[in-house]
Amino acid sequence: MSAALENPHETDTPADLIVAIATCRDRTSFIQLFSQFAPKVKSHLLRHGVVEQTAEELAQETLLAVWRKADQFDPSRATAAAWIFTIARNLRVDVLRRERRPDDGRIDEVLAEQPTPEQELKTSQGAKRVRAAIEGLPPEQAQVLRLAFFDELTHPEIAMNLGLPLGTVKSRIRLATTHLRRALEGRV
Repeated sequence: MSAALENPHETDTPADLIVAIATCRDRTSFIQLFSQFAPKVKSHLLRHGVVEQTAEELAQETLLAVWRKADQFDPSRATAAAWIFTIARNLRVDVLRRERRPDDGRIDEVLAEQPTPEQELKTSQGAKRVRAAIEGLPPEQAQVLRLAFFDELTHPEIAMNLGLPLGTVKSRIRLATTHLRRALEGRV
């Protein structure tokens, strides 16, 4: 029996998994999302100075929040990864607020990471330009680009999911990024 038949959710994108959690409370989708993102969230938190035990707890809390708030996920506003990491950052801020001492400047550093309204507008406008440019790509290039950058799949994962040779996936991503760069610079 193939792996795809053993685990029907194996080829689902993170956004698909969140939608399945929101609509059906699908535990299999949650398990897959958890196994994919808990280590990434923990690693992210560790890189931002959170101690090991707290990072582990916050990673678990983040994914539990995804379970509880899955119906609030809007793929038109953010990628699944961006949404999950935003939840993690917010939980990290909450922990810092609870631990805050008068001489503790860590919370100010975390809050300084938050974009200003102007930055959010520029990011939003930039995201619209990128989405429009991706729509102009050949379908096979757009597909691998979305999987690589929006769903954060590795090149081997994309190859496996699409049943393509790894070299083909890499070539398509390289071509797509070249076309995308030209489109965004207005040279198309």
